[in-house]
Amino acid sequence: MSTADNIVAELFTHNKELHDLLSKAMKQRLGVSIGEFSEKSGIPTSTLYKILSGERDPNLRTFRRIINTVREIETGRAEKKKKFIAIICSRGCLNALEQTTISTGRDTIDVKEYSVASIEEAIIGAIKAEEDGASALVCAPIVSSTVEKVVNIPVVTIRPSSSVARAIELAAKKAS
Repeated sequence: MSTADNIVAELFTHNKELHDLLSKAMKQRLGVSIGEFSEKSGIPTSTLYKILSGERDPNLRTFRRIINTVREIETGRAEKKKKFIAIICSRGCLNALEQTTISTGRDTIDVKEYSVASIEEAIIGAIKAEEDGASALVCAPIVSSTVEKVVNIPVVTIRPSSSVARAIELAAKKAS
């Protein structure tokens, strides 16, 4: 069982305290200081000190960042990850996608598809994409504001202007 899985199991199965489990994991299993953990996780050092002292419980977003960082440190994925951008939308939209990589000038970044059929699946897909290591996420406007609240990576909203105009024209033709 991984360190992250062990922390979650101990918290929820044996009702142990996060500050004890995380402190022990950082010192004994991960070998990182609070400063290093803060840098890798993006959680402010002051927040980590409060969590580790038991003075504060993390919110769900911070807890997810803690668990994801523990996993990254333990597996060494933080340095090895190949960058990719996740696109979350319907299969029809994904079938129209022409590019599977994008060049930024310095990097070539892969585009990884997450096919969804409902708003709930889009939210789950966003969380999965972040867990998979996505550097950023592209999704529909109907879910982007919600997705931004549950992930810690940049979220970009699809703004389909020409296809919306074409759809309105088609609807007008069908209505007449």
